[in-house]
Amino acid sequence: VVSTQSTGSSGINAEYGKQWYQRRVRGLAVLDVIEEEGLVEHARTTGDVFLRELQLLKEKHESIGDVRGFGLFLGIEFVKSRVTRDPDERTAVAVKAEMYQNRIIVSTEGRHNNIIKLKPPMTFDKENVAHFIKHFDRAVSNAAGQ
Repeated sequence: VVSTQSTGSSGINAEYGKQWYQRRVRGLAVLDVIEEEGLVEHARTTGDVFLRELQLLKEKHESIGDVRGFGLFLGIEFVKSRVTRDPDERTAVAVKAEMYQNRIIVSTEGRHNNIIKLKPPMTFDKENVAHFIKHFDRAVSNAAGQ
């Protein structure tokens, strides 16, 4: 690539340099807020509660084959049978659709589209966990009844 446009006496595009600096300052400010408000620890402790609640739902619903994750990044795998571990895309998609109707956005992922991934914001709290679990439990029950 050849450019004939002058970059000024310093050889550096001054506007680009300013933008880079501004992005760096904003990024550092975000990291300061995360540290000052203890959001990493909050995500870890809330995630532990969330994972325990999802494990309880796994015991209740045969269609939940596995629950795994760390912090607030969690996954729920749906299977047709816990013995054969055959993926159950239909249930995962039905649960996702009902959650969406309740204004809770989740995504289905994985090679067989049978894993619901949860990626809530770091400010997600125990009250939000309870709200999610209530609706998720109902959605899984409804999907199993179809």
